[in-house]
Amino acid sequence: MLACYLRPSRIDGARHAAAVIKLIITRLRQAWPNTRFIVRADSGFCRRRLLQWCERSGVGYIVGLARNARLHAAVEVAEASLADAYTASGSKQRLIGEFSYAAKSWCHERRVITRLEYGVQGTNPRFVVTNLQGDPEALYEGLYCQRGEAENRIKEAQLDLFGTRASCSRFVANPLRLLLAALAYTLMHRLRALALQDMELQRASAATIRVRLLKIGAAILRNTRRVRVMLASHHPLRELFAMAAARLAALSP
Repeated sequence: MLACYLRPSRIDGARHAAAVIKLIITRLRQAWPNTRFIVRADSGFCRRRLLQWCERSGVGYIVGLARNARLHAAVEVAEASLADAYTASGSKQRLIGEFSYAAKSWCHERRVITRLEYGVQGTNPRFVVTNLQGDPEALYEGLYCQRGEAENRIKEAQLDLFGTRASCSRFVANPLRLLLAALAYTLMHRLRALALQDMELQRASAATIRVRLLKIGAAILRNTRRVRVMLASHHPLRELFAMAAARLAALSP
């Protein structure tokens, strides 16, 4: 899976981001001509030219669609039904469906998947436009919603592992810092997968693992023949640390 994280802040930014997406897919197809590509993005990328280019180029897309009066009108009956069910049961109601829709700037109708909710705070609709085939619930839950989870992983590298530090005066040094943060994230991911399964920190973020498990006070003793690292015996997760270390050691050739 290839993830490219772009966040447009203005309309012009969205246009530039769409151009970047086209360039990336064009270049990747030169290396992998038989690979299927799917653009998964939030509503900031929902631009007519990008959707048309994907359709002409055989690229799948599932992109968020900003709410408007016409979309609300299309789901009005379904939302009323959810409201009645909520009033009768007192529990939050949820529905995923689909319909055809065309914005004024579109040349034809497209498939729109909607996720409707009704709870104590009222309605909370979401809309995505897609050219993909398949069950709407599977596309929304299994594909589109995973976009947010991918962003969380990117934020781990940026925030938890200092991937945003680019203050070196030399240009070549800053990409190196980013590569080191990416390497640190890869090591954290493999640590979770290989050593922390079925443990307290198996789903912990990189920051939690770094602070709670790996940040340990230590004393270093050196002599002419060896260097000894003596870890603090009062580490709160010392048993988990020892088990994780044993699992990693067992994997060594």
